[in-house]
Amino acid sequence: MKIPLLLILNLAVVLLSISVGSSHYGFDEVYQILQGIADETTKAIILDYRLPRLILAMIVGASLSASGCSLQALFRNPLAEPYVLGIASGASMGAILSVILGFGVFGRILLAFFSAIMTAYLVFFIGSTRKFRDQSYAILLAGIAIASFLSGLNSLLLYLHSQSLHLVIFWLMGSFSNPQWEEVYFSLPFLIIGLSFLLATSWNLNALLLGDEHAKAVGINVDRYRAELIFFTSLLTSTAVAVSGVIGFVGIIIPHTVRLLIGEEHRQLLPATILLSTAFMPLVDVFARISSSGEIPVGAITAILGGPFFLYLLMRRGL
Repeated sequence: MKIPLLLILNLAVVLLSISVGSSHYGFDEVYQILQGIADETTKAIILDYRLPRLILAMIVGASLSASGCSLQALFRNPLAEPYVLGIASGASMGAILSVILGFGVFGRILLAFFSAIMTAYLVFFIGSTRKFRDQSYAILLAGIAIASFLSGLNSLLLYLHSQSLHLVIFWLMGSFSNPQWEEVYFSLPFLIIGLSFLLATSWNLNALLLGDEHAKAVGINVDRYRAELIFFTSLLTSTAVAVSGVIGFVGIIIPHTVRLLIGEEHRQLLPATILLSTAFMPLVDVFARISSSGEIPVGAITAILGGPFFLYLLMRRGL
């Protein structure tokens, strides 16, 4: 899969996402906005609603898919994905607390983000204890355990504060239904920082796939790089969850689709994964907008797509 083709696909998806919705706009309306001569209603719908929604979908898709691709190399496990470290459960707890406390949109984003980062730190702290022989495996198991604990805690919070349930349940299912430019401004810098690190060190992921001993032999400080990799993937994932809610399986679907087409070389795999995800997630969002009279949660669609894909990987690899 060539980069130019993915760029053309992204351009087509951008035009589709901006044009399609309850009101349909053609290229003429988009061109009028670029010229500054569009009417106020058209400007409001495209610039204040569809454009931030499109950008958020691209940010979330790139964050989750790049994190998934990196974590699969780190854990040497094709089924690893961003939420395996319990980050989604941590962000969900922050979001639920923000609703209970009556915080606004920005307060929800910040609390979800920081609770996710703290969860990632706790998982890494427990899993990297020296008494564990296999650090990557221990971190994986610690993430699963903490995610289970936090999921139960989130259910308890929802039960005890059922009056706030309707405000948070749609967020927990994953959605871009209420896009805010503040969310774009918040998440874009973290996306740039996280992706820059992953792309700059993508060769190291190839070495990790061959085992810690091989990585050390080619000069990689495995312990330090593992910590850095978990930090930046946690940064990306927590940012995505904070602004969009829980959208699962993107970190499995996209990396493996690209991997089947171009192989395991991460200097090619990672950029292609990012570009496919920035087309895939807005496409899913368009489907969520137009497939019913209301709006289907994006997380529900990715779960429906991801479940069969997950089973396909299991059967294909004989895991």
